[in-house]
Amino acid sequence: MTPILYSFRRCPYAMRARLALAVSGTTTELREIVLRDKALAFLDASPSGTVPCMVTEGGVIDESLDIMLWALRRRDPEGWLNMSNAGHEWVARADGPFKHALDRTKYATRYPDEEPSAHRDQAAAFLTELDAVIDQWIFDHPTLADFAILPFVRQFAFIDKPWFDAQPWPNLQAWLERFLRSDRFAAIMGKYPKWAEGDAPTFFP
Repeated sequence: MTPILYSFRRCPYAMRARLALAVSGTTTELREIVLRDKALAFLDASPSGTVPCMVTEGGVIDESLDIMLWALRRRDPEGWLNMSNAGHEWVARADGPFKHALDRTKYATRYPDEEPSAHRDQAAAFLTELDAVIDQWIFDHPTLADFAILPFVRQFAFIDKPWFDAQPWPNLQAWLERFLRSDRFAAIMGKYPKWAEGDAPTFFP
């Protein structure tokens, strides 16, 4: 069977899954989900009810990083998995403390008892460290770490883009800008209509 990818265009978790599927050349049937009106087939498939979720012959993969690893272990033409353990550590920090701080900065009204400026400072401390290690990439070539983290840095940057651009992060800012201007980013950001049961399949990439 062709794997089925339940996705949402603007979700950073879904973005990074699509990035790995695209670079690995893994064809999937893409089903665009509207988060406020989730399709029943998606809810039946996803234990968490969150995107991305991929249905394969071997079972359901319900975490974006696991989808990336699944695709790249099948085919990794650019060597994204060729990185040290430090790469996995950067991803874990981005997925953990950085995302925690990002959410409380971007969605401050959801956390009325917390101070968004303090969380922005925590996120900024992580990005300051990341800026210090980036040349063109986090390592000497593009890896899983870059493309697992970039969608979340993008999300943080656009909370207040003038503020982000004014920070002393030249390497990080250039890294993000190259990504945003890349054909690769454009290729994963196509717009799809909401999927409904019975629709003709849409294939990605």
